[in-house]
Amino acid sequence: MRDQPHIATELDSLNPLAAQARGETLAQYRAERLHEAFEAHAEQQHLFAWELTLKLTADSTETFEAQRREVHKEVAQMAGMGWVEYCQLHGLAI
Repeated sequence: MRDQPHIATELDSLNPLAAQARGETLAQYRAERLHEAFEAHAEQQHLFAWELTLKLTADSTETFEAQRREVHKEVAQMAGMGWVEYCQLHGLAI
């Protein structure tokens, strides 16, 4: 949020009536808006939200890339896709 101070401002000024209209508490509504902002920030970086989480928590760029590749390989296997096909679909270097 340091990189996006407007998000903090927006979250701090949410309308409680909007939360109530959705049948949520203000805390639930705020958490959902934060989640949406995180996903949007990831998308701006051409990443999935889980990839941005890895990027923010990895010790180094090399660690991030290795973890990211490993998770993508697992997803490809679960999807029953070949690695080359999966990489082409998601724009990953083979």
